[in-house]
Amino acid sequence: MELADRAVGFLLTLISLSIFTYYTFWVIILPFVDSDHFIHQYFLPEEYAILVPVFAGVALLCFLCVFIGFVMLKPKKKKA
Repeated sequence: MELADRAVGFLLTLISLSIFTYYTFWVIILPFVDSDHFIHQYFLPEEYAILVPVFAGVALLCFLCVFIGFVMLKPKKKKA
């Protein structure tokens, strides 16, 4: 089981680092590259650099609120 946990942790770390690197390059470095450079074809337009994290944050907040609501509404078990 420890090997599976380690593999999942490594995979999640790799995915997180990939997303962070892509987003950092997209937001910080890409505006300084000429607009006719071929690298621009691998990235969405710049206005999505704000919209994507905002929508992800709203979705995460909604999920968190629904989870907290379910936990609060769940009937408590009585001790025997």
